[in-house]
Amino acid sequence: MTWIAIGCFTLDGVLLGLAGFWGRKLGLVVGGLVCLVLAAGVVYLWRRHRRKMEELRAARREVADEARALRDLVRRPPTP
Repeated sequence: MTWIAIGCFTLDGVLLGLAGFWGRKLGLVVGGLVCLVLAAGVVYLWRRHRRKMEELRAARREVADEARALRDLVRRPPTP
């Protein structure tokens, strides 16, 4: 879905920009630039989301390792 959004915003931005230059319409050029900025925003937010998900996976692994260590500590027979 992310790639579709990026592709649509980029295509719309380029086509609006070209139509604005060709027809000498500032509004279309501005609309094209807005679409290109939105495409860049989608890329930025997607990368940020992936980075946060990786941090979450790492934190979950750490918690699981800590839980295993505590479980092993509790299950260990007492030493006399």
